[in-house]
Amino acid sequence: MAAVRRFRFLRNPLATEIGGDVEAFLRYLDGPSCIFLDGADSGRTRAFVTLLHGNEPSGARALFLWLKSGRQPAVNTLCIVASVTAALQPPLFSHRMLPGARDLNRCFRPPFHDEQGRLAEEILEVLRLHHPEAVIDMHNTSGSGPAFGVCTHRDRHHDALVALFTERLVVSHLGLGALMEISEHNYPTVTVEVGGRLDEDAHRLAAEGLARYLLAERVLAEEGNEHALELFLDPIRLELNAGIALTYADHAAPDADVTLLPDVERHNFGVVRPEQALGWARGDPRRLFCAQDAGGRCAVSQLVRVDGGRLYPARALKLFMVTNNPDIAQSDCLFYAVAADQAPPGD
Repeated sequence: MAAVRRFRFLRNPLATEIGGDVEAFLRYLDGPSCIFLDGADSGRTRAFVTLLHGNEPSGARALFLWLKSGRQPAVNTLCIVASVTAALQPPLFSHRMLPGARDLNRCFRPPFHDEQGRLAEEILEVLRLHHPEAVIDMHNTSGSGPAFGVCTHRDRHHDALVALFTERLVVSHLGLGALMEISEHNYPTVTVEVGGRLDEDAHRLAAEGLARYLLAERVLAEEGNEHALELFLDPIRLELNAGIALTYADHAAPDADVTLLPDVERHNFGVVRPEQALGWARGDPRRLFCAQDAGGRCAVSQLVRVDGGRLYPARALKLFMVTNNPDIAQSDCLFYAVAADQAPPGD
């Protein structure tokens, strides 16, 4: 294992030490940091991870408010604040990662060959050393929309963790190298997307949900304890192929291969019908886009079609993580989708 050396380690920082606002708090941290909080029950530990992406402020704000409150968590809590340097690049909370760096939340599997990979490897090592009973990884969505949880391995414990924040659960087996993918082999881990990075409701949910997570005597489910969650199973990502030009406008842009409507993010967690245009596109969708189902097969035709130069859903879909940020759309994906008539699970 690599020696842990990129993180600053703090224990029970005082409210008077961490600054008067979240920017001052990040400047106090001055880089990737692990904050250990002693709990009323010192025999158990939970983990909270945030700021894997430097442009997602809700988790850092929630942690700052918790530390300013002076409250003690129910059990020992390890708080990992990762992309502090990227978050502090002006303007504040505008950089997902530093220029030229990989997406940190795609680096939690080998090879750990670059700076982001080594940082991810050290996060895994810190978690291994503390072996928490549960891990919450908090994010903001790239577009405005409601909150949801994501996990790769679903059982009653993962349901219970998500239910602390939201009633929507996405179960994904895409294998992107995200932190939550450690869950099946280590400790229950869920990603919580609290909503858009600029949404006050997202900041409020982050703070309230984090407090529930830290104050609860038990966060894992008791035998037979069920949570009624709306499930989205095995979503498919729609991505742009390399070299495809994208823009957002209310008309087909002459210099773009794909033009999406500026308000496309309004479809987050709604049903979009086959006759509802998402924008415009030039050429064969398989030239423009890539998408794979859980079996690794091309799934572009399951998601979109082009008719008369306009881009439509191929069938009724439920979309989420829809973004109107061209940088994120180019570097990550346009959206995730499941069939609108997706059958509930047999269990």
